[in-house]
Amino acid sequence: MKNITPVLDQIYLPYKALLFYHSQSESDHYVESYDMDSDGRPINAHPLSLRESRGLSASLNKSSTEKTSGFLKPEGLIPQNVLHCEPTGEAYAVWFTPMRRKHLLFRKELGIEDGEACLPPLLWRATKNQLWIWALGKEDRPELNSSLYHAPFFNCYPDGRVCMGNVDINIPQGCRLEKFMAQWEHYYFGSAFSHLLVDGSPVKGNVVQLWEKLTVKNKKFPMGMLKKTGRLLKDIIL
Repeated sequence: MKNITPVLDQIYLPYKALLFYHSQSESDHYVESYDMDSDGRPINAHPLSLRESRGLSASLNKSSTEKTSGFLKPEGLIPQNVLHCEPTGEAYAVWFTPMRRKHLLFRKELGIEDGEACLPPLLWRATKNQLWIWALGKEDRPELNSSLYHAPFFNCYPDGRVCMGNVDINIPQGCRLEKFMAQWEHYYFGSAFSHLLVDGSPVKGNVVQLWEKLTVKNKKFPMGMLKKTGRLLKDIIL
């Protein structure tokens, strides 16, 4: 276990204070800098100098770099199912999964038995705190002009955003890309589907009856039941 005593014993002393002004129209800004005396009181008011500005910028950049270091970086080669990855700013990744069988959980109110069922190809987009999911119309690797379909699930908003309910989302700050994707898929399929967040059904037909059949019978997902969203893959990346 790492010894954190030196960190806890470290003392920070105030040495600079900044006061920000803006004009009444808020179009112009001015920053005033204060030094701090031995008692921690601001003295020597003066306009923020270029040297001070550079020091502040370097400190903020260092903090930002440390915060995002390693986040969404692959452990080796970029996984083949990754379509886009943006590790800076509001970092996010976009990836797809092929048609496959997964064990699904349903709340009792839906009247659907938990069980393994075939899923269509899926497109995932996730930030550190939020997940979106759509279905894909083909099993091939999607391209920028590939059409997006509504995910044939419960708990999804019309724009693809997923309501995770009371699931405790805990993505580590330095989470690697592979673990990031695996963790989100685990969160998604590890929680029970409970209700619809769209008007009508997200598929052509009754979505409850669809999963009642697929969790009981070993059948391929009926791709003809998917509904287009009117959006393309490039709409959620570019």
